[in-house]
Amino acid sequence: MFLGIDIGGTKIAVGAVDRDGGLQWRRQVPTPPGDAEDVFTAVRDVLTDLPADVAGVGIGCAGPVDPVAGTVAPLNIPGWRDFPLRDRVAELVPRVRVELAGDGLCMALGESWVGAGRDTPSMVGLVVSTGVGGGLVIDDQPHGGRTGNAGHLGHIVVEDDGELCSCGGKGCVETVASGPNLVRWARTAGWRAPDHADAAHLTAAARHGDEIARAAFDRGGRAVAKAIIATAVVVDLDLAVVGGGVAKAGDLLFAPIRAAIVEHARLPYLHHLRVVPAELGADAGVVGAARLVATP
Repeated sequence: MFLGIDIGGTKIAVGAVDRDGGLQWRRQVPTPPGDAEDVFTAVRDVLTDLPADVAGVGIGCAGPVDPVAGTVAPLNIPGWRDFPLRDRVAELVPRVRVELAGDGLCMALGESWVGAGRDTPSMVGLVVSTGVGGGLVIDDQPHGGRTGNAGHLGHIVVEDDGELCSCGGKGCVETVASGPNLVRWARTAGWRAPDHADAAHLTAAARHGDEIARAAFDRGGRAVAKAIIATAVVVDLDLAVVGGGVAKAGDLLFAPIRAAIVEHARLPYLHHLRVVPAELGADAGVVGAARLVATP
């Protein structure tokens, strides 16, 4: 068995995956607030009572990550800044191989291995949720680039004079297409909803014909499409797999993505570029993290 750990701002999940990519069991706890040790205690807790046949542990974590140093500094986990996550986990599982990668790359790896991209050598995976993340698989291999952060499509700039992003830039895809920013834009455009309304409420309103809600998804979908096209132009991709909570809106998001790709991806080598929903759901990160150590 290979363990996959998926760490984000809201949850920490671990699962055991067999050599064929089958998820045998999974457990999850909320990501706690607090300092570095508070968060790591939650990681340690999900790793209790491990089976004896663990052959490796892969970790996917919100970024930025440094796979070479084994450290993480997630924007959505303030308690971790240059935290030595790989080595701390390795202390819990001595004599077992431990690898670290960004959570977007792990999502892409999971979908490439046993999900929507399993028959496609080169693809990008996107997670459109409270943020927008991504990862690249090229010729069936994870592509993290020089620092391990390649494929982070959420920070491709799509609006020159757009909103300030958590990364410090302006007009990133994340400022347009993430769930909170879809809701923010809809409110500024006149959408009336309770203070606690989120992307799920916006989805319900759009499905009931609310024009502002539908316009928010159209705007967000086109921003995602621009990021996919830019990446495909550079890397010559076959497929984009889109998952995350916002992707549960279905055609409200996918229709404008596909329409924008038809409109703008005009180079001949892009004509076969496809965009499909992710298949593994919340398990993609766990399965993909396990894939980090399930390869030779």
